[in-house]
Amino acid sequence: MAEEFPHYIEFRHVYKTFDKPVLVDSNFYVDSGQTVAIIGRSGVGKSVSLGHIMGFLKPDSGRVVVAHQDITEMSEAELNKVRRKVTMVFQNGALFDSLTVAENIQFSLELREDFDEKNRNDIVNGLLELVGIPDTAESYPADLPVGYKRAVAIARALAAEPECILYDEPTTMVDPIMSDHLTKVMLKLKKELHFTSVVVTHDLDLLHRVADRVVFLSKGNIAYFGPLDGLYKSPNEDIQDFLELDKVIRGTTLAEDDPFRKGLGGVASEG
Repeated sequence: MAEEFPHYIEFRHVYKTFDKPVLVDSNFYVDSGQTVAIIGRSGVGKSVSLGHIMGFLKPDSGRVVVAHQDITEMSEAELNKVRRKVTMVFQNGALFDSLTVAENIQFSLELREDFDEKNRNDIVNGLLELVGIPDTAESYPADLPVGYKRAVAIARALAAEPECILYDEPTTMVDPIMSDHLTKVMLKLKKELHFTSVVVTHDLDLLHRVADRVVFLSKGNIAYFGPLDGLYKSPNEDIQDFLELDKVIRGTTLAEDDPFRKGLGGVASEG
């Protein structure tokens, strides 16, 4: 099996069309213990790629390999076994609002039989400590800011003891302090626990800090797949436009936050 599918995750000539082609002859891979970031403008197939990895979507043609297994034709029962190894942290957190943070995390333990109630509480507290929000166990998701909800979602994903975590825009709509916090959590999981991961993001700061390789999607095609430094050297116009736009956005943000500008009466925008 490992000889046939040496990469932990792999897209082999994957095509997917909805109203228009979204993925066209997509080829990339993720090796065990590595982090690959998928970037590009909105609507280019980033979240669709995650959907294929989780088995929520099937390609029109091509093969999808996950956990060293070809999942393309797998039944739902077979996919559920794979999903115990590969879990996803959704952008909205996908938490149960009627349950406390502790109960949300315990929900992922229900499939496991090796914990009694005391052990479950210990695991919950340990996971909340790991993601840096130890005092939130009795809180409800609705009472938490977006960044904390994402951290809870990561803790809940970890409770199932996966091998791989997929992140869908983990730092979107959070303040810079929480964005830095979430990035550090992801780095800890990568460096200390050696998780394999795929990160869909618009955040190039996150990309620089966590990614071993990057996939750039453009007009249904993979315009670039490789190490980060090669992305900046790519002659592709869409890639260079994307990188230039990021510079402009970050430059504007810095200008708004500049102390000298504030001293002249400028007001930095919120959010």
